Amino acid sequence: MKLVLLFISAAIVNNFVLTYFLGICPFVGVSKRISSAISMGLAVMFVMTIAAAVTWLIYHLILIPFHIEILEYVAFILVIASLVQLVEMFIRKVSKPLYDALGIYLPLITTNCAILGLALFSVLRDYSFIESLIFGIGAGSGFTLALVIMAGIREELELAEVPKHFKGAGITMIVAGSLALAFMGFAGLISI
Repeated sequence: MKLVLLFISAAIVNNFVLTYFLGICPFVGVSKRISSAISMGLAVMFVMTIAAAVTWLIYHLILIPFHIEILEYVAFILVIASLVQLVEMFIRKVSKPLYDALGIYLPLITTNCAILGLALFSVLRDYSFIESLIFGIGAGSGFTLALVIMAGIREELELAEVPKHFKGAGITMIVAGSLALAFMGFAGLISI
């Protein structure tokens, strides 16, 4: 039951994008179309899940035994950068149109603070390996959920009569703020 609550907490209650405001760049940049939002969300979810597992292993099997915990940032950033390169090569090989649609935002997963935040939160909260893995899956699912919701709203806004001064970035920020307020309604329900 605790693992289910951890997943729900990471995905909805403590959503990285809408609660902690981590990963805003791809959230705003890739949320113009649902198809690209789903693809980016799945790529980020994959990287988050694998990063959660690998960073836990590195921290507990290398950094702690050798008393070099001070290198956690460097180690975590190297792991994340390597994973993103693997994902980028895979997507380029499998689907060139998807690779082109994601554009510059795919390599920017490397600097996505949500992934580094995930690794650091796992260490700070002293999660076990399984808890870190579930936390990674939940956080990635929440990132994908926020991205897809935003993309759906933005696609609908293309058909709506938005005042001229609010078009583009203005309405995007208003929608993002409204989504963040909506997700804050879950605050206090689950805290893990």
